[in-house]
Amino acid sequence: MLNQMFKSKEKLIEFHNKTKADIQDRIKYFKSLSKKEYFNEFLFCLLTPQSNAKRCWEAVEEILKLKNFEENKITEILKNRTRFYKTKSARLIKAKNNWNVIKEQLSNKNYFELRNWLAENVNGYGLKESSHFLRNIGKSNNQIAILDRHILRNLKSLKVIEEEKIKNKKNYFEIERKFLNFAEKIKIPVDELDLLFWSAETGEIFK
Repeated sequence: MLNQMFKSKEKLIEFHNKTKADIQDRIKYFKSLSKKEYFNEFLFCLLTPQSNAKRCWEAVEEILKLKNFEENKITEILKNRTRFYKTKSARLIKAKNNWNVIKEQLSNKNYFELRNWLAENVNGYGLKESSHFLRNIGKSNNQIAILDRHILRNLKSLKVIEEEKIKNKKNYFEIERKFLNFAEKIKIPVDELDLLFWSAETGEIFK
């Protein structure tokens, strides 16, 4: 299925049956992360917009080795790994300074409300990045969706949506609801569907 989109529910379910065990293991891993590791995933999701996920994770690993969060050193690490590296360096510094405030919000069990708070209060996070972060720390519980390009392409291919673009915040919520309803209809949890679409396009289950 590498680099292919799903055109039928039957093919989707078939691929899910083949990959379900690995996908569920990945989701269990997200849920097993310690609170200390939340920060790593928080930084990762700040870097991923319009950038390669693997390269972004490499950058996070290098940044975490630094004794101090110095913008010039972070910029150097990001320079060849992510787009808009200067902007993202500044955002990482701000995120580090605000982490204690953000961390307190993570106790909110209303994941829809928590996701929206992150999108409104974290510089560099929108609804997509906030959803991504919460999924990666096991706090999405199939209640929110990461409407990334690979998701939108597949939803259009499966005729769940007509356009593979998000016009505004209201439209994000509308597409998210359609995605959640579709997941419920085919009896595949939405968190699993995200990783399923990703693995079909990339050949691996990552973040």
